[in-house]
Amino acid sequence: MTRPSRGLIALSSVLLVALWGASCRGAPPEVRVGSKKFTESVVLGEILTQVMRSTGTRVEHRVQLGGTQVLWHALLAGEIDVYPEYTGTIREDILRETPPGEGDDSLRRALVARGVGMSDFLGFEDSYALGMSERDAARLGVTRVSDLRGLPRLRLAFSEEFLHRRDGWPALRKRYGLPQTEVRSLDHDLAYRALAAGDIDVIDLYTTDAEIPYYHMRTLADDLGHFPSYRAVILYRLDLPGRAASALASLSVLEGRIAASDMQRLNARVKLERLPEPVVAAAFLASALGMEEEAGGESRARRIGRYVAEHLALVTASLSAAILVGIPLGVAAARRRRLGAAILAVAGIIQTIPSLALLVLMIPLLGIGALPAVAALFFYSVLPIVRGTVTGLAVIPGGLIESADVLGLSSSARLLKVELPLASPSIMAGIQTSAVINVGTATLGALIGAGGLGQPILTGIRLDDLSVILEGAVPAALLALLVQALFAGLGRLVIPKGLRLRPDS
Repeated sequence: MTRPSRGLIALSSVLLVALWGASCRGAPPEVRVGSKKFTESVVLGEILTQVMRSTGTRVEHRVQLGGTQVLWHALLAGEIDVYPEYTGTIREDILRETPPGEGDDSLRRALVARGVGMSDFLGFEDSYALGMSERDAARLGVTRVSDLRGLPRLRLAFSEEFLHRRDGWPALRKRYGLPQTEVRSLDHDLAYRALAAGDIDVIDLYTTDAEIPYYHMRTLADDLGHFPSYRAVILYRLDLPGRAASALASLSVLEGRIAASDMQRLNARVKLERLPEPVVAAAFLASALGMEEEAGGESRARRIGRYVAEHLALVTASLSAAILVGIPLGVAAARRRRLGAAILAVAGIIQTIPSLALLVLMIPLLGIGALPAVAALFFYSVLPIVRGTVTGLAVIPGGLIESADVLGLSSSARLLKVELPLASPSIMAGIQTSAVINVGTATLGALIGAGGLGQPILTGIRLDDLSVILEGAVPAALLALLVQALFAGLGRLVIPKGLRLRPDS
């Protein structure tokens, strides 16, 4: 076997060893807490985490996983064990068939049938509402949702979830007979900034949002009583008491102890004072419950290092698998034209699927966390490697192949000793392209709990904090450049000397 062929195999081996090393972690958590991608949910998730951790339980907080359906299905699948939720959301967006007039007992019975328990009321409600700037609302004389009927030209922007909930915009518009037909979909946190800038007029609010007083918002009265009660509770798997009974029991100290004013203040400390959620949660537990819990503060350097390590694990796993699968697929595609056309067509179709959609499609199959992220990144990484392999093998002069046959080389020996070394420049170019794409796309893995450099980017967007965004964006850009340089260097190991591009050529 030639040195270049050994180099290709060595490259894959190095990546797999790196993956193994990155995946070697400590003992798995006994309890996994989930939270949605808005500040209040993250704060509540951190409060739950610290309370249960005070019992000596190993607890992991899987932060800002996404919307309601992601968290709910993760709970059912056992990807998480507990997360904060609201009764209105349970009734309107999760169970759906539960009649609006029935109380919490009916919710509990319906949840138990699905293997899920519900705690008692935590003490505050966080309902949906519509809001406008105080200045515009006063100028137009708007105090109630009904007042919007006479203002058809108002510019509305709502969160994606509110646009599709059973009690969201379509039902609200029908109930109030509102004339507005054009509504923009906009992230909840970004909507406040757009409204403050004068780009939109009406947005959906959570009634405990810290931004309501900060941006001088007027909450419009729900004069027809459209929105149900959104009482904060805790959902948990019914098998959790058998695994961590003391941890679950410890959460009862929170029932009835968090007022709406408390929750709005906690949100403000995170979003306006820029304090980390663990610090805010620890301070609340100390003041309200006398519970001295270590906040677990982490330096910026250490935090970024952890994000980089998680990111590298995702990239290493997916790229290793793509190399081990893509090169053989490329060889098969180059040798059989019809098969090759089919392979390239399928890989090309997958490549056209938006990366976020592909990640979401993985959740029903693989749950949340690193595994579905690695699977999605693998599919994105395969096409450039397959295409590079096919291209490299296709341009080999026929005379060289005939010479190898005359020398009596078998098909496999010819592939390893002649074809792959000659095709190695194109193959390495495909791998390099995949690696760079992979580094950038892996930032989306944070949306499904895979961690990595997308985590600070999402947090920074949620908190409107450029410095936090840069904690993820800058290392991701540097990592892409480093990976590109790394594979350029590996080309010297893999590509035969006579085939390497010279600077003066």
